[in-house]
Amino acid sequence: MLINCVAYQDGRKLADIAVEEIDRFILQPGCFVWVALRDASDAELRQMQREFDLHELAVEDASHGHQRPKVEEYGHTLFVVMKLPELREGELENGEVAIFVGENFVLSVRNNSQQGFLGVRERCEREPEHLRQGSGFVLYALMDAVVDRYFPVLDALETELEDIESRIFEHGEARVNIERLYALKRRATVLRHAVAPLLEVAGKLHGGRVPAVCTRSQEYFRDVHDHLARINAAIDGIRDTIGTAIQVNLSMVTIEESETTKRLAAWAAIFAVSTALAGIWGMNFEHMPELKWAWGYPMALTLIASAAGILFWRFRRAGWL
Repeated sequence: MLINCVAYQDGRKLADIAVEEIDRFILQPGCFVWVALRDASDAELRQMQREFDLHELAVEDASHGHQRPKVEEYGHTLFVVMKLPELREGELENGEVAIFVGENFVLSVRNNSQQGFLGVRERCEREPEHLRQGSGFVLYALMDAVVDRYFPVLDALETELEDIESRIFEHGEARVNIERLYALKRRATVLRHAVAPLLEVAGKLHGGRVPAVCTRSQEYFRDVHDHLARINAAIDGIRDTIGTAIQVNLSMVTIEESETTKRLAAWAAIFAVSTALAGIWGMNFEHMPELKWAWGYPMALTLIASAAGILFWRFRRAGWL
């Protein structure tokens, strides 16, 4: 679906144009066209392929989706793929945007994402001195907007991790904590799969040999690379903390089981002594001591109760009961 198609010249908006007019504007000096598509059909992509002379393999990747974040060059055209992670009902879903950049055009194809880039277009139009740099600056603005969307997701993961950590030492929460930690680890992994490859390829857009369309915006791409490095480090920190929290939680489970085992062992010892004493007096031999004594039975009960009480006191003092 076509979102918008706009022509710019010398950093200022000329007009919203029809797709059929693209070829007329991209031939004008200092002019470039910025087209945005959402969940594009094959017919729309083929039309854009004809208008901008896009490479067949890049169009195929944009059509099929589910690509790893990457930056590829096809002649004078740059092809960039980025993930668009979004939290939906507690789950982290990955959208995707494919961007084609040439000297006189920018084409973005957004798939499976509810968040558009209208704010990016408005920001660029408010800064004509930057937009005058051409399609390379538009690519930076789109990448910067995508990277900025990673920060709220990262903050949500960190907040949830802090909440789980605060509950680790609560009695009876071990199973719930383990389930939440593994779910959080899965979401952190999804975010890492979006950030780590993009960090690797973003380095190709500044310093050394860079694509021609990016030469005038290298310092901006360096800023994007720095943000990605910071996010990637934070994700690694979250993953390490999750691993530590899982180990602590498992240790708490072991401690709770040990406490239960000690209580069972203490009560077993108490009943074992009582059972042994009761068994001795229950043998009913004819010549047992105190067998004919009137106070023999109360004395036996008193002795059994006293032994059980002493053992209970000792185990209670030792912290087993």
